Order: sequence, then C-alpha cells, then structure tokens
Amino acid sequence: MTRWTTWLPLAALLVLLIALITHTTGAFGVTVVALFLVAAVLAAVHHAEVVAHRVGDPLGSLILAVAVTVIEVALIVTLMLSGTGDTSTLARDTVFAAVMLSVNGIVGFSLVVGALRHHLAIFNAEGTGSALATVITLAALTLVLPTFTVSNPGPEFTPSQLAFAAVVSLALYGLFVFTQTVRHRDFFLPLETGNHSSRDVHAHELPGNRQAATSFVLLLVSLVGVVGLAKVESKPLEHAVDVAGLPHAIVGVVIAALVLMPEGISAVRAAARDQAQVSFNLAYGSAMASIGLTIPTIALAKLWLSGPLTLGLGSLQIVLLLITAIVAVLTVVPGRSKPLHGGLHLVLLATFVFVSIKP
Repeated sequence: MTRWTTWLPLAALLVLLIALITHTTGAFGVTVVALFLVAAVLAAVHHAEVVAHRVGDPLGSLILAVAVTVIEVALIVTLMLSGTGDTSTLARDTVFAAVMLSVNGIVGFSLVVGALRHHLAIFNAEGTGSALATVITLAALTLVLPTFTVSNPGPEFTPSQLAFAAVVSLALYGLFVFTQTVRHRDFFLPLETGNHSSRDVHAHELPGNRQAATSFVLLLVSLVGVVGLAKVESKPLEHAVDVAGLPHAIVGVVIAALVLMPEGISAVRAAARDQAQVSFNLAYGSAMASIGLTIPTIALAKLWLSGPLTLGLGSLQIVLLLITAIVAVLTVVPGRSKPLHGGLHLVLLATFVFVSIKP
C-alpha cells in the first residue's frame, strides 16, 4: 500500500494543520486546501472500498456511513459552539441537505449509471424498503414535527420534546442496524443478476486483515481531513456567498456535499459493478445516520449551547421532502429500476439545489 492512497491522507492532515496555524485566507492557500480536500475524498473512497470488501456488505456500507456521519456531527457541533453568526438553523439545514443529497443525489446517480450499464438496476425491495421507511420516519419525527408542535413558538422543540426525539431517533437507528447486520442481514446483500453473482465479484482479490485494518485507520484519517479541510473552506465560502447575495443555507448544502462525496463515489462505483443494493445501503444508511446520530448529539450539546435550536422545516422544504418520499417509495417497491427513476431523483436534487439558491 505504498502509494498515493497511503501518504495522501497524512499529507491532508498536515495541510489542515498548517491552514489552522496560519489562518489561511489568501487565494493560493484556499486553492491548495481545496485540492487536498478533493484528494482526501478520493483516498477515503479507496480505503472505504477496501474495508467494505473485506468485511462484506452490509457491514461495509454501514462502517462508511457511520464514520462520515460521526465526523459530520462533530463539524456541526464545532460550528455551533464557535458562535459565529446565527447558528440556530445550522443543524436543520445540514441534516436536511444530507437527506436530500443522499436520497436523491446518491440514489439518482447510482440508478442512472447502474440501469444504463446493465439495462436494469436490481436490488432487494424488502431490505431497501425497510431502510427507506426508517429514513422517512426519522425525517418526519425530527424535521417535520417541530413545525407543527405548539408548546414552543416557532418551529422548535421544548426540552422534553427534544429529549424524546433524541431517544426515539437513537432507538430507531439502533433497531435498523440490528435488523441490517444481525436479524435480517440477507435482505441487504447484493442480489444475483442474470450475468453473474454480484456477491462473488472480485472474491479472489479479498484483502487481508492487515490491509483492511490499515485501510480502516487511513479511512478515518481521510475523513478527518475531509471534514477539517471543509471547515477551513467554509469561511471563504461564506464570504463568497455573502458577496453573491445568496441565502446562507447554501453553505450547509456545499459542506454536506463535500462530506458525502466519498459515499457518493463509492455508491456510483458499486452501481457500475451491478451492485445497486450496495448503492442503496450507502445512500439510505447515510441519510439515516445523519438524522439518527445528529439529533441525539445536538440534544446533548444543547445543554451547553445558548440560543434557539430551529429543527422544523419550512413549507417549501416539507413539500420537497414529501415528493421525495413518494418518488422513493415508487422507486423501491418493484425491486428493480430503470434510468427514468434515477432521472426523477436527479430532477428533485436539482430542484432542491435551485430553491436553496432561489427560495
């Protein structure tokens, strides 16, 4: 493993350390940070695929989803604790962006690539439907319900409501993980296709334990670099957004896209290998972990945070979430997908990005 995927994560951490010490703001420094950010994303994708190949699905997809989400949550809490500007909607905007990018973006691109290359994208509707149902339930309980509760003025939970939402989110996520990895693991494994068994792809290249352990460590290092460099880039991005007169929520969309890029690339690659189930595991696992881990962490952090915490979505966002849920259900139910389904999700993704810029 003496190649770029080994030394580049460490180089990304070094660049991050230099950027934090020197408070990089110049155009050259920002460009260098951006280049290492993209390189760290590519390294993370490589190491995630090595780990996933060694442990197998669905555990491999779960490891990547949880690793990315844990660091994403840390980034949200760090930005909220920094107290720069209005951070009351930061958690909501980031989580909602992660859900839309996962359910529409990762799924959409994966289905288009998989269906175009293999005529149809085949997956297990039973397991995928369970994952989608969990995502919809979590999103409704934590992002939609606060808009309609009346104990607090505005789209906010009371402390007891927030605690309830946190416990329920964690419980649902834990129940799904148990279902996916223990009780009904077969429902989340790639199905056999007409041409070959996708479970046996590259079986002769199975990484050894040492290689997988090294890749796991380097995956974590890469993800720390991705999130840290994204945080460094957030200040110049905020300045550019303010200069352009764009809504501040677009910053959260861009950062969420950067953080989810490793999972997105891995999911599209899996779809190209005729493993649409792996793509769905990554996409819905990311959306689920983003809600199920973020809300409990934010609820705990609220003990130290001052000011309001707005979790409820606006009417426009709720409509987009509802349409996304309906289209996702119709995509999953048949257990196979045409390029049209991927196109529908990509149109919804484009709509989300457009209305984030021009609400």
